[in-house]
Amino acid sequence: MATEIRVPTLGESVSEATVGTWFKKVGDTVKADEPLVELETDKVTVEVPAPASGVLTEIVAQNGETVGLDALLGQIAEGAAGAATSAPAPGAAAPAPAAATAPAAAPAAAAPAPAASGSVPPAPAAGKLLSENNLSADQVDGSGKRGQVLKGDVLAAVAKGVSAPAAAPAPVAAARPVSAEQDAVREERVKMTRLRQTIARRLKDAQNTAAMLTTYNEVDMKAVMDLRNRYKDVFEKKHGVKLGFMGFFTKAVTHALKELPAVNAEIDGNDIIYKNYCHVGMAVGTDKGLVVPVIRDADQLSIAGVEKELGRLAKAARDGSLGMADMQGGTFTITNGGVYGSLMSSPILNAPQSGILGMHKIQERPVAIGGQVVIRPMMYLALSYDHRIVDGKEAVTFLVRVKESLEDPERLVLDL
Repeated sequence: MATEIRVPTLGESVSEATVGTWFKKVGDTVKADEPLVELETDKVTVEVPAPASGVLTEIVAQNGETVGLDALLGQIAEGAAGAATSAPAPGAAAPAPAAATAPAAAPAAAAPAPAASGSVPPAPAAGKLLSENNLSADQVDGSGKRGQVLKGDVLAAVAKGVSAPAAAPAPVAAARPVSAEQDAVREERVKMTRLRQTIARRLKDAQNTAAMLTTYNEVDMKAVMDLRNRYKDVFEKKHGVKLGFMGFFTKAVTHALKELPAVNAEIDGNDIIYKNYCHVGMAVGTDKGLVVPVIRDADQLSIAGVEKELGRLAKAARDGSLGMADMQGGTFTITNGGVYGSLMSSPILNAPQSGILGMHKIQERPVAIGGQVVIRPMMYLALSYDHRIVDGKEAVTFLVRVKESLEDPERLVLDL
């Protein structure tokens, strides 16, 4: 008896994935729950475990193929006997062709039609109907959560006689200049991973949708650095984690978000959704690209709690073991280009969020304090924000509040 290997549920709003790497080949023995294949989604990489022990007899979805939810990936036969195809016994009817794989692969072919830029993708059943009727999601009014197009919406649109628009002439993309012959042989063409494609699309969508603006300030890091140097050994001994700067920045950000809730809000159509909680995303660079795991309810955590959770998420990001729950629900993002030596930059919003704080390199610079020029460890801060919802006064005030908390860290302890 064969056991099917199918695409599992991939998480909220994720309807398809790309087959990355098969860890086994046809004929290999597998054990139940052993990782079989790696799928790349828009957000994370997911390993699909073996649903049963046996022999991998068939691989349906090859590396690089796009598959939908519940699509057939392969099959496992019980025991080693399942690996070989037996000849029919004399007088026995020849086995029927294995046609079961064709309908099983249908979900992959009927992947949901893409939704309009910036909207929630249609439900899988609705996406299939859209494809069958040659419609796009922006032609149908969605009645689901956040305007998601449901199956009933498509059926209603078809009943009303909505039809596919006349095909518009495809935009002519600028042709890539042909490389000189001596250069062409030294070039390498590599297909973008699904994660890299998603990063590129989301960043461009953020630029096209939000009225993005950046304001800057600088912070004297001496007080935080002195406090960190004074207590870092005792802190690590008690909490089992090193005392870094991110704990201070996260607490400073959550204090400022409570005072200026627009920076922690998002736009949904003609509504503004104010979040009465602080789920802070931390941009982490990995070998496969940038990911943003989320520290949930960061405003309720101590500095030690933030450092512990950040350590767990950063390790999971580097190991490729982040779960979907670790990546969802962020209300504000912090990115630290200073670890790579960046002195100043303008971060791009992590849509649909309305604010992102950029940290940078700590550099000793001469500054005037009390009429005297002194050398201080200074850091530039950059707040990029969506000007549609956050006014300039709110953005500047937010950045000033973060600056005040870091230059006088006792304010964080006293909740001032």
